[in-house]
Amino acid sequence: MYKNYLFDLDGTLLPMDMEEFIKLYFGSLCKRFSPVLNIEPDKLINAVWKGTGAMAENDNSATNREVFWAVASKACGMDLSRYESDFDDYYSNEFIAAKQATNATPFAKKSIDYIKRNGGRLIAATNPIFPKVATERRLRWARLSPDDFELITVYENSGFCKPNLKYFEMICEKCGIKPEESIMVGNDVDEDLCSAQLGFDTYLITDCVINRENKDYSAYNNGSFESFYNDFLRC
Repeated sequence: MYKNYLFDLDGTLLPMDMEEFIKLYFGSLCKRFSPVLNIEPDKLINAVWKGTGAMAENDNSATNREVFWAVASKACGMDLSRYESDFDDYYSNEFIAAKQATNATPFAKKSIDYIKRNGGRLIAATNPIFPKVATERRLRWARLSPDDFELITVYENSGFCKPNLKYFEMICEKCGIKPEESIMVGNDVDEDLCSAQLGFDTYLITDCVINRENKDYSAYNNGSFESFYNDFLRC
């Protein structure tokens, strides 16, 4: 057993078809906000992508939340932050449309429950580009409780994103943990396995693996979530 377990969310704890997820997400977002903001859907989508890109490059000079709204507003030509509470309401309601692109795995809850029973510390190390309300909702789609985790990285409490190693250093500082006593479990070759550079052990979940550059990851622990639970976690 490790002392600390960091789990990615999208594609890891919550298996999903990422392309379909984005399609459903933006479709429902534009249906809600294009009439309200009186802008074309493409303009709104572009603003969201611009804001997301800015969060990915954030250097902790501001929270990801602050960076997102500033950049998205500039791209959109209006102060979108005035509608932040409406966006939170969207995530509590219409965002459910994107759930169709996901499929909960029983091995996520089995793994989380096993780690809790054995005294491990749990951190939801999902890329913090969504607000808390949206991230907690996706955790529930995975049949998990936000209360299972000591820390959930969201855009309100983070100033870095993966694969910036400072993201992982931030988690270590917030939680008072050491990389050499921890494991990062995720499905993204670039964004999750990079944590090994700091001394984390890693496990690549291959059910919904993201490998943009077709890298060889055979040197890393890897396999399905079922294999992680049955053959790695409980060995």
